Amino acid sequence: MEYVNLGRTGLKVSRLCLGTMTYGSKKWRQWVLEEEESRPFLKRALELGINFFDTADMYSLGVSEEIVGRGLRDFAGGRDRVVIATKVFQPMGDDPNLRGLSRKHIFHSIDDSLRRLGTDYVDLYQIHRFDYSTPIEETIAALDDVVRAGKVRYVGASAMFAWQFANMLHTADRLGRARFVSMQNHYNVVYREEEREMLPLCREEGIGVIPFSPLARGFVAGKSDTVRSHTDQLTKKYYVDSDNAVVEGDRRRRQGPRGEQCAGGAGLDPAATRRDRAHRRRE
Repeated sequence: MEYVNLGRTGLKVSRLCLGTMTYGSKKWRQWVLEEEESRPFLKRALELGINFFDTADMYSLGVSEEIVGRGLRDFAGGRDRVVIATKVFQPMGDDPNLRGLSRKHIFHSIDDSLRRLGTDYVDLYQIHRFDYSTPIEETIAALDDVVRAGKVRYVGASAMFAWQFANMLHTADRLGRARFVSMQNHYNVVYREEEREMLPLCREEGIGVIPFSPLARGFVAGKSDTVRSHTDQLTKKYYVDSDNAVVEGDRRRRQGPRGEQCAGGAGLDPAATRRDRAHRRRE
């Protein structure tokens, strides 16, 4: 396994990160694996040298964090041998304060995540989305405070517009608070809009990039007859039949000696392909 620094930090992470939204409870989503089905994947990932594990409070409403925590305790051989990432923002109940990036919710959520994970700190605490209803300064200060409290080692962000992320980075720098070290964004061969602004911003600012849905929820792997493909509404929303031409073009490019890039290899205009996706909401 190859290990790299996460952004400009000294934290070493495996180049492959195991995302664990699929592990949890079928009561949340039909395609989710229950704990006994999930544990072999966690064990095998560790055996292959993966030390980076990503979850979120909202995955199966906390059950994913519990499964990941128990699995890593049983298989990892020590807390210091793994890098655990989780997230905050999405609704965790009907109460209006059980969501978002307010100081109240961040303080409450980190304690709940630590309890479910069975650890006294997380390595990477990520804001799952941009919160339009909370001042950026409040969010930045709250994240910095949980770092100073020893509950979080680094803070990261996920799935927002580049101008929003740039604003948050600037605010953290202006206030002298903990800076975001990573961006977890939607990126794969079908959805490449991030190449326009977010990826150049991350490169310029030294931000580690952790793409989610690299296989487009199974779409680019040709998995069209699974429980998830039939029941996951986001898959149907983000990926359409015409995207198959992009996938096929990429396959031919990889197989051929001198294939053109991606959409171009499928006889499509890459710029037009990106424009077609510009309106699609980030996951």
